[in-house]
Amino acid sequence: MMNNHENLIAITKKFVQQHLENAEGGHDWFHIERVYKTAVYIASKEQADLLVVRLGALLHDIADAKFHNDDELLGGIVARQFLERQELPLAIINHVVAIIENVSFKGGNETESFSSTELKIIQDADRLDAIGAIGIARAFNYGGFKNRKLYDPEISPNLNMDKETYRKSTAPTLNHFYEKLLLLKDKMHTQTAKSIAAERHAFMEEYLKQFYKEWDAAY
Repeated sequence: MMNNHENLIAITKKFVQQHLENAEGGHDWFHIERVYKTAVYIASKEQADLLVVRLGALLHDIADAKFHNDDELLGGIVARQFLERQELPLAIINHVVAIIENVSFKGGNETESFSSTELKIIQDADRLDAIGAIGIARAFNYGGFKNRKLYDPEISPNLNMDKETYRKSTAPTLNHFYEKLLLLKDKMHTQTAKSIAAERHAFMEEYLKQFYKEWDAAY
């Protein structure tokens, strides 16, 4: 069974690599690989179904809605079709698809329609990749991809956005720190992720101090 699982994971990795070959740099295979490794590490500290965690982490961004006309169902559909071809039990397929449909930070006060230990682990891993040094790099990479300003002192962060407003926001990248990145530390589920998040959060706070110092030419 273990060999079968390893073969399945290898097939899944290849499928995801091919599917995301031309993805935006912050949501490419390397993002998936980091989330996968982090999720497996967190899962080792929890009571969880490791196969579901591994598959869910690998497939969690297979069709990210923001790159597919805001279609929030496509990722689950693509993943389900792939997993069905692997002839997996329906319970595993349904669980992985539910994770994909609920893993993303959508802004506003969205409540999840599904919860499991495996979802929480993958959410933690995904959110950890959005903060710290790599989180900063990913934020500015996506901002450049969308041709957004780095910062505009005249445009304040909007901390009361609903889901639709968050999705359509064209605000400068620095606002994203306040609208999402700095909020993630307190949204971690597992103790392992909370510990990692604390360090990465502190790094972002130091980065912002340096950013404003340089922006204001405060020598």
